Amino acid sequence: MIAVYGLKFIIIALVLTIAFSLWSASKDSLFLFITAVVFAFITLFLVYFYRNPIRAVPEGNDKILSIADGRILSVDDVSNDFIGGRGKKVSIFLSVFDPHINRIPIDGRIEYVKYSPGKFLRAFVDDASDNNEQTEIGLDFGSGRMIFKQIVGILARRIVYNLNEGQNVKGGDIFGMIHFGSRAELFLPHNVEVVIKPGQRVKAGETVIGEIMK
Repeated sequence: MIAVYGLKFIIIALVLTIAFSLWSASKDSLFLFITAVVFAFITLFLVYFYRNPIRAVPEGNDKILSIADGRILSVDDVSNDFIGGRGKKVSIFLSVFDPHINRIPIDGRIEYVKYSPGKFLRAFVDDASDNNEQTEIGLDFGSGRMIFKQIVGILARRIVYNLNEGQNVKGGDIFGMIHFGSRAELFLPHNVEVVIKPGQRVKAGETVIGEIMK
């Protein structure tokens, strides 16, 4: 499946590929032929990048799911008033080769959505967490509250999200994406036990990041 967020770019690249292919055939031009080949590769890359893999969402509402595909950068202690004090911050790095679709981590209600303009530092450096352009979402999941973020990287220049304050959401559902290499973070309250480790690969809407303790 292809993410709807990328259809415009794929169509533009495909149209340019066809146009230069026809032009090169009519002019018998090596330059136009090479240009058509370049656009063909760009089209294939965009189809690959904007892929939307089908995911098997775990059953039950006692699990916090990853919001992004990628590699766990770190699991850090944090303190945040919205999540009720102490908790954990899980940081995920998305390379340009990872699917960039973002998914809801657990059933709940959106408490706030905050967009912050910023820099375009490399997504895997710690400073990107606070200084890069990002979207921050607060979620109430019944037995606690959490925050998750979409953060741009040095290549990513656009964040897409389809969430509003007061909206009820379901774990595993698609809510947006970040274009090209980027970073995602989850701030989890103290009653969530983190079950992943730095270096681990995760999949959006499928990999369990934490389990709610009874």
